[in-house]
Amino acid sequence: QVQLVESGGGLLQAGDSLRLSCVVSGRTFSRYAMGWFRQPPGKEREFVASISWTGSRKSHAVSVKGRFTISRDNAKNTVYLQMNSLKPEDTAVYYCAVEGKTYGLGPESPYEYDFWGQGTQVTVSS
Repeated sequence: QVQLVESGGGLLQAGDSLRLSCVVSGRTFSRYAMGWFRQPPGKEREFVASISWTGSRKSHAVSVKGRFTISRDNAKNTVYLQMNSLKPEDTAVYYCAVEGKTYGLGPESPYEYDFWGQGTQVTVSS
């Protein structure tokens, strides 16, 4: 059974930094691209960042580029999202997801991902 467990969310102030973690079990982590998505209050889920199975290709949404960085540690079956210079508009539930096929590049569409974590809340006050 594939499981993804996120951690690291919290209540922060604008300008703060935070690192989210997502541990994956039940799947050969090193063979799969990973993604981070978020769902702000009252809005649709949106792409934040993705990383290819090798880690060599990373993609970040325009809204977070230069502030957020995705990375992975295959030895720990973990994907990270380092978030710097947080803004109130970053407030959302953040989800990690694993791509539905092996050796992928990390697409931006949520429909390409087949397993998701439970989400972790990030709240940024001004």
